[in-house]
Amino acid sequence: MTATIKYDEVESGLEIKPVDYPVRRVNLVMYAGASGDFNPIHWNERFAKTVGLPDVIAHGMFTMAQGGRFVTDWAGDPAAVVDYGVRFSSMVVVPDDDEGATITVSGVVTEKLDDKRVVVMLTAKSGDSRVLSRARAVVQLA
Repeated sequence: MTATIKYDEVESGLEIKPVDYPVRRVNLVMYAGASGDFNPIHWNERFAKTVGLPDVIAHGMFTMAQGGRFVTDWAGDPAAVVDYGVRFSSMVVVPDDDEGATITVSGVVTEKLDDKRVVVMLTAKSGDSRVLSRARAVVQLA
């Protein structure tokens, strides 16, 4: 399968519409089971506060995965993402209420490369905090 976005239809500067990804405590527990990362800072409020955190925080790799999900959904094919990397710049604090937290991801195509590849720079925020920095994906387009 190839990306559904066509290289010839994409220009540098193209803004990719933001998407909100809700995060609840149950998502963190499910992620812990899938990843094997059962660190109590990701599910136990009392423990998280004992170690100086404001509350339970999302796994960094869970946060990174939401950026990856954003790019693969945009491209239309997970295999189209040929490179992806981020730096973690802030925590996603997930309160134990009906709302939890939200990670909002948006992107901009910053460069068209050879062989129908593009560079997408991502912005990921939770509340007013940027939670990923230097988030960059290289995507192979159709």
